[in-house]
Amino acid sequence: MSALATLEENIPSLRRYAWSLVRNANDADDLVQDCLLRALDRLDTVREEGQLRPWLFTIMHNLHVNRWRRAKIRAEVPAEDADAEISMPAPQPASTEMREVLRGLRGLPVDQRQVILLVAVEGFEYSEVAEMLGIPIGTVMSRLSRARDRLRDFVEGRTQPVLRRVK
Repeated sequence: MSALATLEENIPSLRRYAWSLVRNANDADDLVQDCLLRALDRLDTVREEGQLRPWLFTIMHNLHVNRWRRAKIRAEVPAEDADAEISMPAPQPASTEMREVLRGLRGLPVDQRQVILLVAVEGFEYSEVAEMLGIPIGTVMSRLSRARDRLRDFVEGRTQPVLRRVK
């Protein structure tokens, strides 16, 4: 498979991750577009095709961190607006449970949410996540463990999520 095909294949995953970082569809699309542009400009630097996917997520993470650092003050998004963007009625009985899990995810601290999405949803290895985020592998495992515990407690009704506003 060509590098461009692999790049295109990863767009849905990049969109999911971008949304988890910025919690706004338009900002997520902008982040994905910037990530893809940067990747296309530097595509010749990737030596092995298997390294492309983690490399894309690293680019996105770094772009997000740079934007966050530059923007000292971000507009606040009311929790009601976030629910409106991701929830829609579904006939399946699991839809209620899925909404609860998503609500629990939104209540996690950003560092825990990033790790759980990269490992559990995107399927990256702990070492890849550690490299992408620039943190030790032990920190990845610790954040993942705490995120799983908090989600489990929330889904089982033992705690309520702390919905954080984007600053």
